Amino acid sequence: MGINEHRKNAIKSVAIGIITLSSTRNLENDLSGQWIYEKAAQEGHNVICHKVILDHKETISKTILDIIEKQRPHALLMNGGTGVSPKDVTIEAVKPFFEKELTGFGSIFAQLSFEQIKSAAVLSRAAAGIIQNTIVFCMPGSLKAVKLACEQLIFPDLGHLVNHLWEDA
Repeated sequence: MGINEHRKNAIKSVAIGIITLSSTRNLENDLSGQWIYEKAAQEGHNVICHKVILDHKETISKTILDIIEKQRPHALLMNGGTGVSPKDVTIEAVKPFFEKELTGFGSIFAQLSFEQIKSAAVLSRAAAGIIQNTIVFCMPGSLKAVKLACEQLIFPDLGHLVNHLWEDA
């Protein structure tokens, strides 16, 4: 079956969790998380949770496992904490739980970022993988980066990805 057929047969409404990692934002001023929420709704998806938590390794690990085990989202979209400063620990907190890593996500995100911001793209990291049948995307927290990741990589094939993930589950 070709990509167009896969997309045509893809699940239309995906259950999504959103986590923003920040020491300064909350739900009211979380522009990136709010944008993801609105974009997901426009795409016909169901946002089942939206949280803002501290970029702290143990907090991140506990929160993602709690959401995945109790709320069972098809996808978890995380933004923030992917830079290179010592406080940016999202990737380090999430990656050990990946049962499978979607290595193309980080690579393609870096290429798309490079096209927009040139060599500064090396300062932000992105990753994606599978944790207990949930697709987890980790992306930078800037609104511009979130829009890039969601519009170019996540939402166009989210239902298709979920179909593959759940086809034998």
